[in-house]
Amino acid sequence: MAFHEVRFPANLSFGSVGGPERRTEIVTLTNGFEERNSPWSHSRRRYDAGVGLRSLDDVERLLAFFEARSGQLHAFRWKDWADYKSCAPSKIVDYEDQLIGHGDGVTTQFQLSKAYVSGGVEYRRPIAKPVAGTVKLGVQGGYQAEAVDWEVNLATGTIGFFSAPAAGAPITAGFEFDVPVRFDTDAIQVSVQSFQAGDMPQVPVVEVRI
Repeated sequence: MAFHEVRFPANLSFGSVGGPERRTEIVTLTNGFEERNSPWSHSRRRYDAGVGLRSLDDVERLLAFFEARSGQLHAFRWKDWADYKSCAPSKIVDYEDQLIGHGDGVTTQFQLSKAYVSGGVEYRRPIAKPVAGTVKLGVQGGYQAEAVDWEVNLATGTIGFFSAPAAGAPITAGFEFDVPVRFDTDAIQVSVQSFQAGDMPQVPVVEVRI
């Protein structure tokens, strides 16, 4: 299995249905109380790529992409139109969007991440597939220039500073990102007659761990 650094056609994923999935194990005790536990520290996203198809040309592009990935064998990039920025969808990416760490005067490698905050609780999601040309970095509130102060590994989402940020200095980032996924089926069944009647093929896609 390999990861192909190509994005599923964004215009086809635009109409897709999907989002995050959690796994929760619930045990009901004899007194009626529950014990809840999750073996997953991070959510996993699922989508249906078939919903975004609008023409037979779209179907042909889907089939070509599916064949090039050998079905479930090779993973790829997916644009989740509901969640693809370090900021709100209506805003422009800025280098102060997300706090990704603090300098210690020694560490030069930092992982991109995005915080989801509600009710005083924060979940921090690692970002492994940033989009080329969208990443912006800041240290101690000051803008840092790519290729001058740092570089980004687009395959892992790791930031490498050429000089370690000073101890205690907040490191912030802004970016667009993709979701690493694979097809969750080895078969796509398409009927031209059914498609023209509005019956879309189901094409499940699932997030993979990187």
